[in-house]
Amino acid sequence: MRVSSGVPGFDDLVEGGLPGHRLYVVSGPPGSGKTTFSSQFITQGARSGENCLYVTMHESKEELINDMSNFEFGFSKVMRSDRVQFLNLVTESGKRTITQFGTDGGLTSRLKAFIEKNDIDRAVIDSTMLLQHFFADMSEEITGFLSTLKQTDTTTLLISEMTDPTSYADEHYLAHGVIFFHNFMESGGMTRGVQIIKMRGTKIDCDIHKIGFSDRGLRVFPDEKVKR
Repeated sequence: MRVSSGVPGFDDLVEGGLPGHRLYVVSGPPGSGKTTFSSQFITQGARSGENCLYVTMHESKEELINDMSNFEFGFSKVMRSDRVQFLNLVTESGKRTITQFGTDGGLTSRLKAFIEKNDIDRAVIDSTMLLQHFFADMSEEITGFLSTLKQTDTTTLLISEMTDPTSYADEHYLAHGVIFFHNFMESGGMTRGVQIIKMRGTKIDCDIHKIGFSDRGLRVFPDEKVKR
């Protein structure tokens, strides 16, 4: 089963969509498009009648909606619908919600139970850096966390702050796919692109493809490659 990303042009790079029920890491420097990509992914799922979950540890639902307010791809509408659940794990309400799913096993088992109880089809987790607040030993516990997510039937995007596409962390080895967003300065100004580092079960090329932003959100130009 292939899952549409909701990002025009991106699915052309991955044989029509992301293989479903798998875990993907979305990496890149600040401002490169990670959150916009993930928001379009959630919007596409909600519009398709899927149950969606957005997990964060650093902003409220209203702040996230405001971040996307310059775009017109329908994020605000779906975030206020019953198709998308929002969890901020550092707020009191978020803590109460997740604690209902057990007191043992920490965040990993509780989040898995929440996902399964609510039949979540798509999830975004923002981000690996902020998971450090929940794990005493990040390098050890992240492996169990990701392995547990992979056992669910959910198609999950995990946002990562990795800024060097050649410097891999545990999440990149464990994930089914790694999507890297680039932004770098050239003489003509800022150049942006997306690169599929790996995608299991999918024929890909590893070139950087041009991306752009408009009032409709992020767009990928699959036939235009970026030279570095």
